[in-house]
Amino acid sequence: MQPKADARYDLTLLSLLVLIAVVLGYSPHSRIDWALENLLALLLVGTLVAVARWFRLSAVSITLIFVFLCIHELGAHYTYAEVPYDRWCSALTGVGLNKALGLHRNHFDRLVHLSYGLFMVYPVREVLLRLTPLRGFWVVFIALNIMLSTSAIYELVEWIGGAYLGDDTSRAFIGAQNDPWDSQKDMALAVTGACVSLSVMFLIKLKKA
Repeated sequence: MQPKADARYDLTLLSLLVLIAVVLGYSPHSRIDWALENLLALLLVGTLVAVARWFRLSAVSITLIFVFLCIHELGAHYTYAEVPYDRWCSALTGVGLNKALGLHRNHFDRLVHLSYGLFMVYPVREVLLRLTPLRGFWVVFIALNIMLSTSAIYELVEWIGGAYLGDDTSRAFIGAQNDPWDSQKDMALAVTGACVSLSVMFLIKLKKA
C-alpha cells in the first residue's frame, strides 16, 4: 500500500486544480455545458476534501485523480467534441493527428473516457483494499464493475440531461457526434483503461514478489 499523501501535497494539487478550473472557466465554449461538466468534478473534489481528515488517499491516488480532472477540465472548457487537439498538433508538427491516424471525428471525448478507467481505477482499488476485506481476484472484479457502473451512470446522466437541454447545449453535453454507439464505446474505453492499469499493477506486483 502506498503511503498517505502529505497534507501539503494535497493542498498544492487542490490549489493547482482550482487555478486550472478558474482559468479554463473563463469564457468557455458553452457556459451551461461547462457548469454541467463540472458538477460531478465538484462533487468528487468536495467529497475528498470533506473526508480528508479521516480518510486520506495515497499520493499516487491523489495524483492520478488530479491528472484525470485536468484532462476533464480541458474538455469542459471547449466541450468534449470541440477540443482543438488536431489544430494544436498541426501547429507543432505540420501534420494533423486525425489525418495521420485516419480519424474522421474529434476523439477527445474518447480520450477522457479511456483516461477515466486508466487513472481512476487505482484510487477505487485503494479504497476497496482499505475499507473492505476484499483481496485478490475480488478486488479486481469489483473495481472493474465500479468503473463500468459509474461510466454507465454518467451516460445515463448525459441522456437525461440532454433530453431537457436545448439542441445546441444538448449536442455539446452529450458529444456523440452522430455516432449511435457513442455511449457503448465510451463505457468500453473506460473498462479498457481500467484493465490496462490493473494489468500494470499486477505485473509490478509479480516483479516485486
